[in-house]
Amino acid sequence: MLSRIADSLFWIGRYLERADDTARILDVQTQVLVEDPSIDEVSSCRQLLTVMGVEDVPDDADRWTVMELLAHDHSSPSSIAYAIEMARENARGARETLSTDMWASINMTWRGLSAARTMRQVDLSGWVRSRTAMIAGIADSTMTRDEGWRFFVLGRSVERVDMTARMLSTAALASEAHLAWPTTLRACGAYEAFIRAYRGVEADQYAAEFLLLDRWFPRSVVSTLAAAEKALARLENGGRRSGFNDEALRLLGRARTELEYRPLAEIVYDLPTEMERLQRRVAAASESITDRYFSHAETREWSEGSLL
Repeated sequence: MLSRIADSLFWIGRYLERADDTARILDVQTQVLVEDPSIDEVSSCRQLLTVMGVEDVPDDADRWTVMELLAHDHSSPSSIAYAIEMARENARGARETLSTDMWASINMTWRGLSAARTMRQVDLSGWVRSRTAMIAGIADSTMTRDEGWRFFVLGRSVERVDMTARMLSTAALASEAHLAWPTTLRACGAYEAFIRAYRGVEADQYAAEFLLLDRWFPRSVVSTLAAAEKALARLENGGRRSGFNDEALRLLGRARTELEYRPLAEIVYDLPTEMERLQRRVAAASESITDRYFSHAETREWSEGSLL
């Protein structure tokens, strides 16, 4: 496959996932502020913007600042509008490999951005999540399971790990954790699955364990890392008897095994620091993928942010 096409499909997956997960994070932030008016809104909003990698965070940031910078600002790599716009640009570059339905769905989502500016936050988040879910469903039912599909899944998985790390860090840093963790579970679509798995017991540590380590839940960090590893392994297809020829595969595998085989208490003791370490490792894996497969790929804008 041409590196240009592979690069576009990888970033379509990343940008669509970024838009979806940013909408989920905005849901968490809004719910926590609404349910507990005693929270220091400025401090909470500044913390979230820092976690999301926004540069020059305003001193007086409030929920409206968060909405502007994370939802509507077309110039910010952290925003929903930017992610959807870039997903469309990459779809244009890979138009010949996408089905008509998938291209039309991405294009219609981009065209809906102007109307989205007038939506309430809860309506905007719902609209973004439904549109990205629709595109993911169309991709699942129309893309052949060739290298293009693997690059799309790889990009989506890499971004999902990064964004889930941000959500977990946001919940861990919240002053009202008893509100943040259930809201985070709901934002990830995990609340009902979590309740079934833990038989109705709600505890912050169990919520963190589920979103980090549950192998059966597709949005957990471990499950998503495994999906990324599987996609990379099929792309490599080298049949090596030992070791890894692909640096990205080694980095992702190490990240997964370190989470799986370390005591949970050790991970959650300082969860923001652990998630920052995970985020750095995923960023290094993404750079390695770019160097290996997209030799002529242009530089992409995306700030790691600080999870501390």
